[in-house]
Amino acid sequence: MEWWSWVVGAWGFLVAGVTVAGAIVASGHAILYKRDTRATVLWVGFIWLAPLAGPICYLLLGINRIKRKASLLRRSAPRLNSEDAPGALGAKSALPPVAVAQAHFARLVHVVDSVVEQSLLPGNRIEPLFNGDEAFPAMLTAIDEAKGSIVLCSYIFDRDAIGKRFVAALAGAVRRGVEVRVLVDDTGARYSFPTIVGSLRKAGVPVARFLPTLAPFKTFALNMRSHRKLMIVDGRLGFTGGMNIRAGNLADASGRRRIRDTHFRVEGPVVAHMRSVFADDWLFTTGERLDGEIWAPSLVEVGPVWARGIADGPDEALDRLRWAVLGGLACAHERICIFTPYFLPDPGLISALNTAALRGISVEVAMPENNNLSFVQWAATAHFWQVLERGCRLFLVGGEFDHSKVMVVDRQWTFVGSSNWDPRSMRLNFEFDVESYCPEFAGRMTDWFDGRLADARELTLEAVNGRPLWQQLRDGVARLATPFL
Repeated sequence: MEWWSWVVGAWGFLVAGVTVAGAIVASGHAILYKRDTRATVLWVGFIWLAPLAGPICYLLLGINRIKRKASLLRRSAPRLNSEDAPGALGAKSALPPVAVAQAHFARLVHVVDSVVEQSLLPGNRIEPLFNGDEAFPAMLTAIDEAKGSIVLCSYIFDRDAIGKRFVAALAGAVRRGVEVRVLVDDTGARYSFPTIVGSLRKAGVPVARFLPTLAPFKTFALNMRSHRKLMIVDGRLGFTGGMNIRAGNLADASGRRRIRDTHFRVEGPVVAHMRSVFADDWLFTTGERLDGEIWAPSLVEVGPVWARGIADGPDEALDRLRWAVLGGLACAHERICIFTPYFLPDPGLISALNTAALRGISVEVAMPENNNLSFVQWAATAHFWQVLERGCRLFLVGGEFDHSKVMVVDRQWTFVGSSNWDPRSMRLNFEFDVESYCPEFAGRMTDWFDGRLADARELTLEAVNGRPLWQQLRDGVARLATPFL
């Protein structure tokens, strides 16, 4: 058994060799392919300071190996919006009246045209729905009135009182002969136990989980979630925004469970962009292609809003959200209003905000004072001085946690949807947002923003710098994890 004795004697050298080799390969990959320098430094440090565990964690969480099979398959298939929305894919957008009248918005159209395949489409109507008390009844009514098809995707779909109402409505639609498809993010589904997936299946509703995290061959996707919220009824009526399906969005929710949020009812040609995103995700998840008139009927112009859907994710759609936001900041002439539940901008966004403020633009950022994620709020607070010192204004809105995501520029351009101002939305999650050009809609959302400021207190640089030392240290340590939040 000399060979066994040799193995035992060399075991330590073998382990050390494998550990060093793994660290070299993992850190080399991070240096070559990670775009964010801070994330690269953190990963390389963790890889070397945590032997074996560091490279393994990087293998599972640090590498984007998602191959969007849906997108590859759909290249050879007609896009759902190719016929009913002329020019919706690949062509340069026509200019809305606002852009024609104000040159800086024409430049913004050009910016987004350059990074997004969908074109800006006229003839839409977008109606804000504030909190679950407005959004849920509108969505449930649409389900009850559906004639041909319903598709729904959500990050969180709780198995609570409101979740069960949606299950009952969807099951009723199935019994009426309506084609229904429901896609729930696997991580978001686990916010309640047992999950809503079992209830949907028991009710006969076709449902799938987006990127199951417990499947051994998909553990790499643990950090990449579908944060999109979409519902399309009969291919013509859409709902999107930031609202999950959970009872906490209702006014009668108790205590800390109460959440304010903003959702949007959408009609017109831009619904084709919503349909296409859901169809791609469903095909990617299940292999089923949703083609045909029942899923994609012709669309007509119904309102004054020029709009475009923007899908973003850690695949071929990477950075679309970020470029659209940067374009909006760069084109502002008067005022920028931003409401976000999580404010952790990267250095590029911080520079863009500060540049706008230095140009004399009124830059106002509002966020909830009572955040549902304390660690994220600590990390956000550590960033505040970087925008306050250049003239941006920050407001903390009191009352219940507000999960709304709204950006308005010059009462003309509006950007709403599922995305937050944090690295997770900008780099990791699959998101969906809508940009629109319409003074009426933008004015309404600006007025809503000003109404939220009535319940807010403004932060000053002196107050941020005057925090106790232990708070500054706590927030600074939390800030180190920003690339992963």
